[in-house]
Amino acid sequence: MAIVAAATADAYLLSKLWPNWGALASGPPPRSSFMRAYQASLSRHPERPPLDWRPVPLDAISPHLQRALIVAEDSRFWRHEGVDVEALREAVTTNLERGDLVFGGSTISQQTAKNLFLTGARDPLRKWHELVLTLVMERKLPKRRILELYVNVAEFGLGVYGAEAAAWRYYGIPAAALSPRQAAELAASLPSPRRHNPSTATRTFQSRRDRILEHIEAARAANAVR
Repeated sequence: MAIVAAATADAYLLSKLWPNWGALASGPPPRSSFMRAYQASLSRHPERPPLDWRPVPLDAISPHLQRALIVAEDSRFWRHEGVDVEALREAVTTNLERGDLVFGGSTISQQTAKNLFLTGARDPLRKWHELVLTLVMERKLPKRRILELYVNVAEFGLGVYGAEAAAWRYYGIPAAALSPRQAAELAASLPSPRRHNPSTATRTFQSRRDRILEHIEAARAANAVR
């Protein structure tokens, strides 16, 4: 009985989170749960900057940034179906070697589902909901739409959401005009954009930016050989 009750309660919670997939498949990206939470926090933290979010179509975002985000966050994005089993295996191995939970192996699809519908809470129930929503999203939406949603809701600094707002905030240009280096810098802001971003330019940020540029160049050279 306890299992049935728990399953019923979980199904109810999921139903409250369940989006209108048809509406999500096209049109302007919606505000994410993280944006709504940030907006609500402003009354408690008036010193924080206002929410900066400027959603744009994927075609209005530099291919350099699209490439850099995939290289940095999910190199097998176009091939997996929401969950990258190989990346999870690598993450488990790395975490065991370090004796700590350092890498989670989340895909762009998983991050999109979390940002849009969930919270940053680290609990098994949230991860379960993220998995279910991710797998359904991969079947309901094309990859390009998932990527479009991701680049429009990802956080790139305190109160800065989406590539367009980030490009204007850090470089004073639209996201379509980002150079390869600028794109690598925005990608390097993830996954801790409030600490590591083009404004803070921490050592961690610079190291991550350089690795992303190296990976992009290596991939370009490999493709040229083929």
